[in-house]
Amino acid sequence: MTAPAIRVEGLWKDYALGAVQRGGLTFREAILENLKAPLRHLTGRERRAEEERFWALKDVSFEVAPGEAVGIIGRNGAGKSTLLKILSRITAPAKGRVEIRGRVASLLEVGTGFHPELTGRENIRLNGAILGMSSAEIRAKFDEIVAFSGVEKFIDTPVKRYSSGMQVRLAFAVAAHLDPEILIVDEVLAVGDAEFQKKCLGKMGEIASAGGRTVLFVSHQLGMVARLCSRAIMLSKGELAFSGTANDTIDRYLALASERPRGDKAADPRLAALPAVITDVQTIGPDGKEAGEFGWHSPIRVRVRIVLHKPPGGMMLGIAVNTRHATRVTTWVTRVPEHVQAANQSVDVELEIAPEVIAPGGYTLTVALFEPGTVYHQLDGECPFVIVDSGSSMAEYGNVDYGCVIIPAKWT
Repeated sequence: MTAPAIRVEGLWKDYALGAVQRGGLTFREAILENLKAPLRHLTGRERRAEEERFWALKDVSFEVAPGEAVGIIGRNGAGKSTLLKILSRITAPAKGRVEIRGRVASLLEVGTGFHPELTGRENIRLNGAILGMSSAEIRAKFDEIVAFSGVEKFIDTPVKRYSSGMQVRLAFAVAAHLDPEILIVDEVLAVGDAEFQKKCLGKMGEIASAGGRTVLFVSHQLGMVARLCSRAIMLSKGELAFSGTANDTIDRYLALASERPRGDKAADPRLAALPAVITDVQTIGPDGKEAGEFGWHSPIRVRVRIVLHKPPGGMMLGIAVNTRHATRVTTWVTRVPEHVQAANQSVDVELEIAPEVIAPGGYTLTVALFEPGTVYHQLDGECPFVIVDSGSSMAEYGNVDYGCVIIPAKWT
C-alpha cells in the first residue's frame, strides 16, 4: 500500500488574542515582536492578551495520497490558511502531528519566497536552490518558467517594482515548474487575470496527473475547486466538517451556507427609494418548512416576498437557477400585476419547480424584479440548495457529471 503524501493527525493550533505567540514566529515577526515588547509591557496589554486563546484549528485529521488534487474550502476564518502555513512549515502546531513525504512548493501570498531587492532572474535561482535543485536543473527550467510567467521584459528588474499580478505570475511559475512533489496554493491566484488563472489551473492539473505529484488548493471560487480537484475537505470554525468528492463537499458547503441567518433586506434604507424590493427568498420542502436539501423526486417551492413602492405597471419577477459553477440552468418569469396590483403592498409569490428534471447537485438562485431594459432589484447567490440523487436514471453509475438537467429519453 502506498504511503500518503500528507498525513495530518489530531492537529490543533491556537493564537493569543491581542498578541503574537512566541512559538512558530518567522524571523521578521520575531524582530517586530522584540521591538514591540517594551510598549506592551508599559501598557499592561501583554498579560491580558495571553489569557485569551483562539483555536484556529481543532483536532483536524486527514490524509492525501500521492498524485491527488485536494481542495480545501470554508468560510473566512475557518482555518484554511493556518492549515496551509503548518503544512508549509511556516508555523508550528500547538498539538498534533504532520507527516509530509516529498519536496513542497508553497504559494500562500503575493511574492511568497521572493526577496524584493533581487531581480526576477535572481529570485528564480534562489527559489530553486531553496528547493534543493542544482544549478543545471534550474537552468534547464529557466526559459520555461519565464515564458509561462509572461514577465520576460522585467526579468532583470527588482521584484519590488513588480505589480501584485506580476509577482503572482512569476511566483506561480517558479513554484509549479521547479518540480515540486507537493504543490500548495492558497487563494492568491485570484489576483491574476482570467487568462492566467486558466493557465494555472491547467498547470496544476498537469502536475497532479503527471508523476504522482500532489496538489493542495484553497479557494473561495468553488467552480475552480470542482474543475481541478477530485476530492475536497471543508473546514468550519477550525474543525474538519466534511471530507468527500469535490462536488459532494461543495454541495455540503452550499447547504451549510443556506442555513446562515439572513438579514432583514427590507430594513436597508437604500432600498426605500426603489420602485419594488425583494425582501425575502426561501426554498420550501414538502413539509412546508424552509429547506436546503431536496430529493430527486421532490418538487421545490421557491417563495419570494416582494414589496411594491409604486403600481406594478409592466413589472416582472424572474427566478433563475444557477449551478455551483455559476452556470445558468433555467429561468422562469411571471408578471407582477397578476399577483399584486396596488402600491405599498407586500405579497408572497411562489414558484413550484417540477421534480426529476434538474440534475442532482448544488445550486443557487438569482431573483430579480425588472421591466425590459430596467432592473429594479436583483439578488444573486440566494438560497443555496442541494438536490440529492434519491433514484434518478443516473444513480446506479455513481459519482458522474450529470450536466444541468436529466431529460427523459428512449433508447432503441
